[in-house]
Amino acid sequence: MRQITNHLPTAELQALDAAHHMHPFTTNDALGKKGARVITRADGVMLTDSEGNEIIDGMAGLWCVNVGYGRQELADVAARQIMELPYYNTFFQTTHVPAIALAARIAELAPGDLNHVFFASSGSEANDTNIRMVRHYWALKGQPERSVIIGRKNGYHGSTMGSASLGGMAAMHAQGGLPIPGIVHIGQPHWYLEGGEMTPEEFGLMRARELEQAILEIGPEKVAAFIGEPVQGAGGVIIPPSTYWPEIQRIVDKYGILLIADEVITGFGRTGNWFGSQTMGIKPHIMTIAKGLSSGYAPIGGSVVCDEVAAVIGADEFNHGYTYSGHPVAAAIALENLRIMEEEGVVEHVRDVAHPYLAQKWHALAEHPLVGETRLIGLMGSLALTPDKSRRVPFAAEAGTAGFITRERCFANNVIMRHVYDRMIIAPSLVITPDEIDILIARATRALDEAYVQIKAEGLLKAA
Repeated sequence: MRQITNHLPTAELQALDAAHHMHPFTTNDALGKKGARVITRADGVMLTDSEGNEIIDGMAGLWCVNVGYGRQELADVAARQIMELPYYNTFFQTTHVPAIALAARIAELAPGDLNHVFFASSGSEANDTNIRMVRHYWALKGQPERSVIIGRKNGYHGSTMGSASLGGMAAMHAQGGLPIPGIVHIGQPHWYLEGGEMTPEEFGLMRARELEQAILEIGPEKVAAFIGEPVQGAGGVIIPPSTYWPEIQRIVDKYGILLIADEVITGFGRTGNWFGSQTMGIKPHIMTIAKGLSSGYAPIGGSVVCDEVAAVIGADEFNHGYTYSGHPVAAAIALENLRIMEEEGVVEHVRDVAHPYLAQKWHALAEHPLVGETRLIGLMGSLALTPDKSRRVPFAAEAGTAGFITRERCFANNVIMRHVYDRMIIAPSLVITPDEIDILIARATRALDEAYVQIKAEGLLKAA
């Protein structure tokens, strides 16, 4: 068997990748011709590729490497756990120490009475769990007709059949027969793109009240839950107006439906609190967690469940689970990750140091001729690209054209920023320092400058 090392030439690695590796959310034929960027190592907030380029990772991997790359403590814990108990399941009236300890620690950190954890290996799996859990909950309460779950257009909750159905991304629903039955979507609280002449506060109330309209149209006796990200991440870092979440909370309370907060991105310090629900002042019955739980060092996720829902579910056999639910190595890594975050004051660093400094630099980018809006909450931010700074108007070109050009210029300048249509987004590791923020902003500015020149030269600087 051939041993692949980092010393193979980049072209050979790219050829092997194209021949055998199917990438997610990718046109694989086109990528095969272009050649994937090969990342070989990482440290702190910096990546190194196979050509020796040092790249600042403005996305913390996929929103997940909260404590930064190269943490020896996490490697040591993983090695110890592999030697002690590399795997055992939590089926058949069995448990193990890492799962016990991690569930207890999450219960300590989670707000309110969210004291119970059903483990999964990802946020997608956890949201699949949530579908079954809330429907079974209502069935056990003698209301099996309460099965409809309401999500949001352009929301993202994963890419399995169930979780992608909860999400409201049209491109995902166009493939594979989605959404599954019993999922309904309302509008997103995206004021910049959809707010028209309303103030953000008016728009936030209007979009929240679409939930009440949907409940009444479906019938309150048929609605099981509402699911939403405290801040829409993959949808473009859509920070809702201040009026939105209080009104959502009022509505779910009024109709007695369950509130699921998808904290896969916003959990574990991203918004300057341990959880985005705390930042937004909401009280979910279930929180979906993953990503920052282990800082991406091992696949793990879960559903954090309130006392009342757990009590109802616990009265019956819940015929659901995964081979790797509460995997001991992943759980041990997650525990150590949470210890690091607490002992190093990572959440406080986000709130008191990194966010204020990044906010100053990030909002200054609003002066750039290509930028129409800057938004930032904690350490997740977005830039709206526009052909006309005086109005909130999109480009005449196909949505995402300007964003893709800008993303390519980011890659060329050794900074990772993601584009969602024509919004550029960042979510760096939570341990990023002011000096590293300076590097990120300098490279992002060069990328914006180069993108503006290219967009203008290609005749794309036209409003729809």
